[in-house]
Amino acid sequence: MVQHIDFIILCLSTLFTLINPIGITPLFLTLTERFHEQEQKTIAKKGVLMGFVVLVLFAFLGGYIFSLYSISIDAFRIMGGIIFFRSGLKMLESIVPRTRTTPKETEEGLSHNDIAISPIGIPIITGPGAITAAMVLSGEADGIIQQGILLVSISIVMFVTLLIFLGAPKVFRKLGTSGSRLIQRLMGIILMVIAVQFVIDGITNVLSNILTR
Repeated sequence: MVQHIDFIILCLSTLFTLINPIGITPLFLTLTERFHEQEQKTIAKKGVLMGFVVLVLFAFLGGYIFSLYSISIDAFRIMGGIIFFRSGLKMLESIVPRTRTTPKETEEGLSHNDIAISPIGIPIITGPGAITAAMVLSGEADGIIQQGILLVSISIVMFVTLLIFLGAPKVFRKLGTSGSRLIQRLMGIILMVIAVQFVIDGITNVLSNILTR
């Protein structure tokens, strides 16, 4: 039971800090400012749904990808930890990751009636870090119960992201720029700690396997 609770905390904290719904909300508002309120809500729902589908696919195809390319979970854990640490450092410095979207992608997205799939769904909500996290957490999951926990965690984080998007104008009026940056920095610190632990666990397991041979 304790193991499952620890896994729930790990999933929620990792996914929430990597998706960073508060941090990406200014991008959402900027991209949807030319739409009416109802259209903004529709775009938010479609974008979050797209992000959910992508994360679930990568989470549950993670094991297949590992076996297909003969990748060990420890190797992916170390690589994921490095990516998470870089993302956390950028959040700590209040830098919007460049991997979220490029000016060209933004321009192309704005030229279509529906920008929910891209760039909002991918890569703003579901960027490389979130996809990597879903795959790493899938590899960490021990049995069908923890796979279910991962699915529920993805659902919760996406639901929270949707709520923040829908209430974005009010939220940002209350938080202000300083408040949103403070929250982003706190999440960056949490993510960096998680990243270091992933790397330590990965290296420890690799060294243990080498020494026992």
